[in-house]
This record gives sequence, C-alpha cells and structure tokens, in this order.
Amino acid sequence: MKNSVIELKDVWKVYEMGESKVEALRGLTLQINKGEFVAVQGPSGSGKSTTFNMIGCLDLPTKGKILLDGYDISKLTENELAQIRGKKIGFVFQTFNLMPSITTLDNVTLPLIFQGNLNKDSIHKAKELLIKVGLGHRMGHKPNQLSGGERQRVAIARALINDPEVILADEPTGNLDTKNGELIMNMLGELNKKEKKTIVLVTHEKIVSSHAHRVIKIRDGRVEK
Repeated sequence: MKNSVIELKDVWKVYEMGESKVEALRGLTLQINKGEFVAVQGPSGSGKSTTFNMIGCLDLPTKGKILLDGYDISKLTENELAQIRGKKIGFVFQTFNLMPSITTLDNVTLPLIFQGNLNKDSIHKAKELLIKVGLGHRMGHKPNQLSGGERQRVAIARALINDPEVILADEPTGNLDTKNGELIMNMLGELNKKEKKTIVLVTHEKIVSSHAHRVIKIRDGRVEK
C-alpha cells in the first residue's frame, strides 16, 4: 500500500537446530504505516524477537516477503541493506547497547561513522539531541556513570541521529523502574505526535503497549489479533 513503510507478507522463519527445526514465524503478515505508533505484543516464545529482527530488516525470512518502502529487501546486498536500514530505521534496545569505553556524545555519533557522515555539523546535531533528551550536562560521561533511564535516553538520541523515519524499540522499558519507564514512553509518544516518527514497540507488557495507537498481538509466530 502507498502509505506502508514496512510490510511483512506471509513471513516464515525456520531455524535449524541440529536435526530439528524450530519455526519461529509461521506465515506472519503485518503492515506498519507511516506515522503510526504500533505495539507488537506477545508472550515469551511467541516470536517477538524474530519479528523485531524482521521489521528492522536485521535478518531475512526463510520464505515470504519483507517490503521496506515497497522494495523487497531480499533483493538487496548486505551492504545495501545495512545502508538503507541505517537511514530508515533507528533502534532502541532493552539493554541500551551503548559502548562502555566511549562518552555519551561518541555513542550518539556512532551511527554517523557507520554511514560515513561524521562531520562538524553532525556532531553539533548530536549535541542538540542530547540537550533535547535532557542530557546536555552528561555529554562527556561514559555509560557506567549514567542511570538506566539516562542510558536509555542516550540510546534514543543515538536512534534519532540519522533522522530515521521509523523508531523500532525492543522492550525499551524492560530494565527501567516505573518512573523512568513512563518517561521513556512519553518521549516516544512525543516523537510520534510532534515529529511524525513512526514508532514500533516490541513488548510483552500490556502497560507499555497501552501507549500505542494500535496493538498487533502475536502468538506461535502468527498474528493472533
């Protein structure tokens, strides 16, 4: 569809574990439209992590199609896929995935290095993003000097540095207390409302998915509801 940014069509993912096969996804079909705030919710073992990898174009399906802005990603080389993924999608992880040996500012600029876009203007943008998420005073600090909530805000700034259309968050409040979790969810909501970012949450928590405008429930590798 014209308004679709990410679409999964009858996606299967089968992992071979020795002589046995594990069907993580079994014909998963879903569509994420531009500007939506969507939660993909399911219990442990439902296929959420694999769904995250598919939506984020981090892995290819065993069969089925994944369309990114209407283009079938299976026809892209790994280098092409990494480039388009880096520009189109910003990732926020439960475990923050920050580099422990470098500063907050350097962590935010990492995606720019991978895209070959690190320059004075982009470093200035990284500083502005850290100010925006309330961490202008923490630019020179390393991750182990930050609280969990602060680290997740750094991760959000990093996700925004390439101005992606989609923010894909995997259990973004999983390692946070209630207060910081609410802060992060409100921040994602503001990005959707004010900046028209497409937000996709992958979570098992109903209280987290309640922030979304649409909830896709999956079970046993398929859309349940």
